Amino acid sequence: MSRILVTGSADGLGRAAADALLSAGHDVVVHARNEERAAGLADLVDRGAGLVVGDFTERDAVRRVAAELNDAKPLDAVIHNAGVWSGRAVMPVNIIAPYLLTALLRGPRRLVYLSSGSHFDGRASLAGVDWRGASAGSYSDSKLFVTTFAAAVARLRPAVLSNAVDPGWVPTRMGGPSAPDDLELGHRTQEWLASSDDPRALTTGGYWYHGERLQPHRAVHDEAFQDRLLRALAEETGTALD
Repeated sequence: MSRILVTGSADGLGRAAADALLSAGHDVVVHARNEERAAGLADLVDRGAGLVVGDFTERDAVRRVAAELNDAKPLDAVIHNAGVWSGRAVMPVNIIAPYLLTALLRGPRRLVYLSSGSHFDGRASLAGVDWRGASAGSYSDSKLFVTTFAAAVARLRPAVLSNAVDPGWVPTRMGGPSAPDDLELGHRTQEWLASSDDPRALTTGGYWYHGERLQPHRAVHDEAFQDRLLRALAEETGTALD
């Protein structure tokens, strides 16, 4: 049994992953951005899930959630599922929050970051990025950044299994009801990477789609770009990745 945090688990892929992991006997911690959405997780909490609440558009909330989790039983894995498609929250939620949680949380030895096929359309440039969300951010750029970050963590923390997962374009609240991909397949890979003893799941630095390891955008494994991204995130947040 592993203790696994699933961020953004009030609905969609995050909820499906948390539900499946709980059903498999794991010790799951679910996350919602506010108390209203947390109320919708009551059935999972009643089945034994832990709960943290925090709006990931706010850095202080991310830090508070990390401190709360560090004061509790250590985590074995984190699925960084929380994400937004458009608007000013794109950079704060899609890259700043997972960066801060990774830098601040003690203990997890498996980290799974939610990427997207849209990362192939991202720009491998940090010029003019609005990390604070004063204006709308680029979803494609944010997913290229978080996929690159996952690869950087794999390189710099060899004792940690760090992978990125493209769940596909699935029919969630974000993806829309006509999304063509399979919702069930959309959450299985991140659960597998977070908990399985399959030798392939015990690898690191991968970009995965429906159980298959694929080649990501060429910038993802560019160590110079990784280092520039890490410096930018450390300077922006005032928190270095050890």
